[in-house]
Amino acid sequence: MKANMGSLDKAIRIIIAIAFAMLYITKTIEGTAGIVLLVVGGVFLLTSIVSFCPLYTILGLNSNSKK
Repeated sequence: MKANMGSLDKAIRIIIAIAFAMLYITKTIEGTAGIVLLVVGGVFLLTSIVSFCPLYTILGLNSNSKK
C-alpha cells in the first residue's frame, strides 16, 4: 500500500469526519442518515490515518506530492 493522499486531502477528510460526528452527536441528523454519515466519517478518518484511499487507486488518482 503506497500512500496516495496528500496532507491537504487528509486534513479535509478529518474535518468532514468531525463535522459528521458533530451532526450526529447534536442530533441534527438522526436515524439511518445519521448512521450512514457516521460510517462515511469513520472511513474518511481511517483513510486519513493510513494515507491510502482504495477509491483513488481504482480511479488512478494521487494527491500525494511525494513520489
